[in-house]
Amino acid sequence: MGLFNMHYDRPGPGVNPDTPRKKGAARFVEVVGRDLNSFWLAGLLTLLSAVPFAFGVWFSIVSHAVLPALLGGVLGGMIAAPQICGMQDVMLRSLRDEPGFWWTTYRRVWKGNAKASLLPGAIGGLLLAMQIFCLYHISASQSAMVLVALLMGFLFLTGLAQYIFAQIVLLELPFGLVLKNAVLMFLGYLPRTMLGIMWQLLYWGVVVLFWPFTSVLLVITGCWLPTLLSLMAIYPVLDKSFHVEETVNKMREDDLNQKLNDQ
Repeated sequence: MGLFNMHYDRPGPGVNPDTPRKKGAARFVEVVGRDLNSFWLAGLLTLLSAVPFAFGVWFSIVSHAVLPALLGGVLGGMIAAPQICGMQDVMLRSLRDEPGFWWTTYRRVWKGNAKASLLPGAIGGLLLAMQIFCLYHISASQSAMVLVALLMGFLFLTGLAQYIFAQIVLLELPFGLVLKNAVLMFLGYLPRTMLGIMWQLLYWGVVVLFWPFTSVLLVITGCWLPTLLSLMAIYPVLDKSFHVEETVNKMREDDLNQKLNDQ
């Protein structure tokens, strides 16, 4: 279910439309201060849904068997994908200062996007699981080009994923077109793409390098912190490409006019 099929008469906390929108760190502090509870809950649901994926990858590494990575990647990716969409929707609405009660909206978005998210979840989960499995089993004698190829794979997968799941939330398009758009935005807006990738890799790199000490950080910031920073980096790209806020404002005006005409 895309953004442009939603209703906008829900009550809930929001921002005065006349308030100038902040940028950068000030904007981050603003949205986190306002919507931290929604971010944390949506991130926690995403984190819990990623447990099957993490278990499959972990078991494949300790057993040195590729099959658990394949199963964990596909099934785990499909399980986590609807929650990723729900979390991204919560954050995208916050970034455009849309009022609403998060749980009501989250459930509706989850139901609407669950089916569309399964294929990208399965493909993305499979690719990520195989990359992690290969990374842990690289021997010192293997060429450095193998490591470079894996790192490039991480970069491309992370960059494309941030655009793919955002499109699933915002639009209703076939997966082939979603993937095409993701590639075009990835390459066409490379600085913002790389900024979004940087936040993701920096966060998860710290979590992995300092595990298990970062387990507390993972519970507190879950999946929401890197996702929010990534979306803040690419949101101008999404808005420019799909006229998100212009369309939302027009739908609100049409809805208001319809209510006035019905009175």
